[in-house]
Amino acid sequence: MQIEGAIALVTGANGGIGKYYVEALQAAGAARIYAGARNPNSVSEMVAADPQRVIPIQLDITDEQSVSTATTKCQDVTLLINNAGIGLLKGFISAPDLSSAKAEIEVNYFGTLLMCRAFAPILKANGGGALVNMLTILAKANLPMNGSYSASKAAALSMTQGIRAELTQQGTLVVAVMPATVDAGMSKHFPPPKVAPEVVAQTALQAVIDEVEDVYPGEQATEMAAQLLLDPKAVEKWMATMLPVD
Repeated sequence: MQIEGAIALVTGANGGIGKYYVEALQAAGAARIYAGARNPNSVSEMVAADPQRVIPIQLDITDEQSVSTATTKCQDVTLLINNAGIGLLKGFISAPDLSSAKAEIEVNYFGTLLMCRAFAPILKANGGGALVNMLTILAKANLPMNGSYSASKAAALSMTQGIRAELTQQGTLVVAVMPATVDAGMSKHFPPPKVAPEVVAQTALQAVIDEVEDVYPGEQATEMAAQLLLDPKAVEKWMATMLPVD
């Protein structure tokens, strides 16, 4: 699939990586970019900079009516980028209650699944296209200080693999994007190295062009993915040293 001429929808377009997806799509020649956000005013600057191509869409991926409304407005989508997500930096046992874990599952798993289900028929009608799920290397190795987030992304990775299998016959490419620490708001308290969000977006779009199903933007993610193949238990033990902060 080529990005030039594509009709894209980016969820969480106002977020730390979302705006870079919009910019990368613009640079690659996308014909139209729907910028999804719970508050469309939050994407007003990017819309004002390119009003012919960037279209604001009110979208809460956890709300079935909101997603349904978006499908009626975006019937021409050929590239869905599920970027919206949350990470609340909570452990499993140390968290005061289950509210954080439930919120992360609701957005990162159920919200992403809702979008995939809603737009799969649209992608099929438009020739197959591509579906990109913004995940993390933590989907493959739990980071205890962000434990419930890691678990929600692990669920999303498994879901991505299942959706990939189901959508193969309709010709939809399904890409899992798994960076490590991204230099964005969600990871502002994390130490370097960090991968720039624009690199994540550019790498993800190149994966769509090259039909790469699993992509690991940045050196840190690439190295961790290799280590997980060689000695997953060693990675688990290393990650276990990074415990939640009281």
